[in-house]
Amino acid sequence: MDQPNQSDVLERFLRYVRVTTQSSEEHCDVVPSTACQFDLANLLADELRGLGALDVEVSEHAYVTAHIPASPGAENAPRLGLIAHLDTTEAAPGDGVNPHVVHYEGGDLVCGVVDGKEVSINPSKIPALDEVAGEDLVCSDGTTLLGADDKAGVAEIMELVARISQDPLLPHPPLGICFCPDEEIGHGAELLDIPAFGCAFAYTVDGGPIGELEYECFNAADVTVSFEGFSIHPGDAKNRMVNASNLFVEFHTMLPAVERPEHTEGYEGFIHLCGISGTVTHATARYIVRDHDAERFQQKLDMMERAAGFVNDRLGEERVSVEIKPQYRNMAEVVAGYPELIDRARNAFETTGVPCRIIPIRGGTDGAQLSFRGLPCPNLATGAYCCHGVNEFIPVSSLEKMVDVLQALVAQFI
Repeated sequence: MDQPNQSDVLERFLRYVRVTTQSSEEHCDVVPSTACQFDLANLLADELRGLGALDVEVSEHAYVTAHIPASPGAENAPRLGLIAHLDTTEAAPGDGVNPHVVHYEGGDLVCGVVDGKEVSINPSKIPALDEVAGEDLVCSDGTTLLGADDKAGVAEIMELVARISQDPLLPHPPLGICFCPDEEIGHGAELLDIPAFGCAFAYTVDGGPIGELEYECFNAADVTVSFEGFSIHPGDAKNRMVNASNLFVEFHTMLPAVERPEHTEGYEGFIHLCGISGTVTHATARYIVRDHDAERFQQKLDMMERAAGFVNDRLGEERVSVEIKPQYRNMAEVVAGYPELIDRARNAFETTGVPCRIIPIRGGTDGAQLSFRGLPCPNLATGAYCCHGVNEFIPVSSLEKMVDVLQALVAQFI
């Protein structure tokens, strides 16, 4: 059960995760992809107005934006943006989140019991559990994800706004606050009106364990491969049938297994098969392709096109087609030109007693789109672990400490 005497940021977080906001790949042609994201957007807008924020708006696409006036004497400093996203992934159940606080003493972390079986994870899977033994951890009840990605970031930013509301003398420049929809399906900050937002720089608060600082992400593409077969009665099939599902198998086995995500780490990219549907007459496979290095990224895409070409050449006709949809690029191409953003974030962690680790994101972030649209935007930790699954958790101390980090960060921009 939830612990008594909750800190303000914990209370916010527990409240926000109970609001369903899963985005939907199926409806990615609409922003937001799910109407439920407006529920949290409107709630946050009301809270921002209550905290004295200016220009609070919820756009027709569920972007929440607001401005916070500077502390006295810092009015002429460039406006700094703080950004998080509203939606949670559809990779795990996310409706009806029931969060609770578990005091973890080590061993298996049991977040709940589902159908008579414990939903748990242990340090052999997540070695970082050994580092949080003795702490209070927020978990779901095991039936859903928790939603710390990215409602922890939302709660931490909102709690900073609350602190400034209570003490406007806390040093800070003019601030822009933004909560975006549909980050999990690649839309993210695509429709944010950057000139109206008015920020010179920004940070997303959408990372993992506390202390992580990221300014490199994958180059990314979504790849759909289509296979066209020819169906005929199997009794008459010799030299005539073309089985589309078998064409997929042939194509897929030409992609190196070593480049699947389950065999990669760090700066190693991957080709990930997300899904396959197939019959004799037609098959479709969806992949995502990722790499931090732009040249290696292009090599992966070229390899997929060559594999399709090989199958077509063998058949003597065009039956395999590859559609490549670029998603985002490595934001290091932009952010590396602003080393002060990295230095100030590192200093904010370290001055609040948090060791800083600069690591590459093995994924994407709103900061990638924003950086290439002219708003340099590194990514900060939220404190969360095991995101996108029912074992997701976040230490209460990380929620609280990240508000301190944000307070120390904004003070450096006056």
